Amino acid sequence: MAFRDLRNPFFFLLLALAASPLVLAGDPDITSDFLVPPNTNAVDGSFFTFTGMRSLLDSRPPTNFTVMKATMAEFPALGGQSVSYAVLTFPAGSVNPPHTHPRAAELLFLIDGYLEVGFVDTTNKLYTQTLQPGDLFVFPKGLVHYQYCSRQKPAIAISAFGSASAGTVSVPKAVFATGIDDGILAKSFKTDAATVCKIKAGLA
Repeated sequence: MAFRDLRNPFFFLLLALAASPLVLAGDPDITSDFLVPPNTNAVDGSFFTFTGMRSLLDSRPPTNFTVMKATMAEFPALGGQSVSYAVLTFPAGSVNPPHTHPRAAELLFLIDGYLEVGFVDTTNKLYTQTLQPGDLFVFPKGLVHYQYCSRQKPAIAISAFGSASAGTVSVPKAVFATGIDDGILAKSFKTDAATVCKIKAGLA
């Protein structure tokens, strides 16, 4: 499916289907219909409209893995609604590195292409699956997971989250790009400081 095919109304139906199962979520309940940001006197329909995804309809396929988000940070109307959204675009051979979402499960819906996906549970068991267009896969809340576009064809997926701010913790960056001492990392990974430095340089 080319990016121009995203104009198809069926694409937007798929977006709705991907988001709807995750309206039950982990965000605190609110006591009003919706939350209005501070210093906002009145809202209209535009407050509940997010236009940031429009660029997907006319953009060329990316050369690197990209994520376009609609969370509370980008779309304030999501505050208190316990839902957010992301569109993931994978060039052939690209990977969304191991990461976690500490505040929500992720329900991924594959629109086009093929993905190798997996997550690791708290007993260190790895669950993997090869997804094809039309498949959904759930990544449980807080568990390390990844997606890999292993074939010579781009892939497009939609992820819905049960939180307006699911959060993302990249495992490679959290471990190697946050200033943890090289000696500690070397001992932890049973390697040497020189190897740790090479890994850090690759993430720079």
